[in-house]
Amino acid sequence: MALAVIRTPSLEPWKPLQRKALPAGRPREWYVSHNRRLKAMRLSIALLDAGVYIPSKATDAKIRSTAVTLGIRPPSDTTCRMVRSLIRYGR
Repeated sequence: MALAVIRTPSLEPWKPLQRKALPAGRPREWYVSHNRRLKAMRLSIALLDAGVYIPSKATDAKIRSTAVTLGIRPPSDTTCRMVRSLIRYGR
């Protein structure tokens, strides 16, 4: 006779990854675009978790209010466009 074993999920709190220093010697534009992509990715994940699956529903105001909720600076218009494109192609 086989017994079923029910595993309980781990109750340890979620720990964020350790940050690494960015590589030195790159042009300033590289660092700006890298950080912009990271912010856009963070915002698009938060919007998808909140139920915004269509880019037209992700208005600039919605994206900026999500940024305030997450505790990050409000994004620029360029970053808002990046968020919408990530939502569009992230299917």
